[in-house]
Amino acid sequence: MSKYEFNFTDDNFKFVVKLLYQHAGIVLGQHKREMAYARLSRRLRKLGLVNFDHYCLYLENNMQTELSHFLNALTTNLTSFFREPHHFKFLSEKLIPDWQKQDKRSLRIWSAGSSTGEEAYSIALTLACKLNLKNWDIKILATDVDSNVLAIGKQAEYSNDRLSAELKRQYSKYLLENKQKTHFRIKPEVRELVHFKRLNLLAEWPMKGKFDLIFCRNVVIYFDKACKNTLIGTFADYLHSQGYLFLGHAESIGREITLFQPLGQTVYQKKD
Repeated sequence: MSKYEFNFTDDNFKFVVKLLYQHAGIVLGQHKREMAYARLSRRLRKLGLVNFDHYCLYLENNMQTELSHFLNALTTNLTSFFREPHHFKFLSEKLIPDWQKQDKRSLRIWSAGSSTGEEAYSIALTLACKLNLKNWDIKILATDVDSNVLAIGKQAEYSNDRLSAELKRQYSKYLLENKQKTHFRIKPEVRELVHFKRLNLLAEWPMKGKFDLIFCRNVVIYFDKACKNTLIGTFADYLHSQGYLFLGHAESIGREITLFQPLGQTVYQKKD
C-alpha cells in the first residue's frame, strides 16, 4: 500500500513545476517534491478530488479561480520583524540622516515579497522612531503574490512571540498590546504608512512613480538567473537616481548587471 493519500506521478510534478515557473518565476527543484505534495494535497481534499491527475485537469479548466490558491499553497512566507537587522541599521543611521540634511520630506518605499507584513512594518517603525511623521509624506507599498498573507498584513496584529522583549520595549510607543498580553497590534499612525497590494513580480507592474528604496529580500533566490537579472534590471527602472535596493543575505547581483553599486551587506545603490 502506498504511503501517500493521493497518487502524485512524475508527470504531475512536472506540471506543477512548469506552472509555478510560468506564473511566479519560482524554480521548484526535485528536492521540493514532498513539500509540493503536502501543500497541494490540502487543495485536493478541499475540492474533493481523488488524485493529482484530476487536480492538474481541474487547474487547466479553472485557471482563473484556482491559480491563486495554487500559488498561495506553494509560495514560501518565512519572515520576521527586523530580519537581517543590518539593513534597518543602515536605514536608521545612514539614510535617514542623509535625507534630513537634504531637507527631504517625501519617501516612497517598496517591500516586494512582503509576506505577512513584518518587513514593511519594520521599515515603518524605523522611520517613525527617527522622523516626525506629521512633517513627512511617506508611503510604503507592500506586495506579495499570496493573497492570504496580505490579509494578515492588513490586520497588523501579531502574536507576542513575533517580537523580542527588547524590540517590544524599543518600539512600545507604536504598539498596542491586548488585555491577555498574547498579541500586539501596530498603532494607526504607523499602520497607515503601509499599503498592501497583491502583485506577481513576473506580471505587469501598475505603479507609476519611482521609489527611494526597494526591499526585495529572500525572493530572487527562488528564481533562475534569467528571471532574477530581468527583475533586478526592472527594479533599477523603478528607483530614483541613487536609490537603494536591499537583497537577502543569500542573494547578490551578478557582475553582468552594472546598474548598481554594491555597498556591502547586500545593499546596492543605483548608479546615475
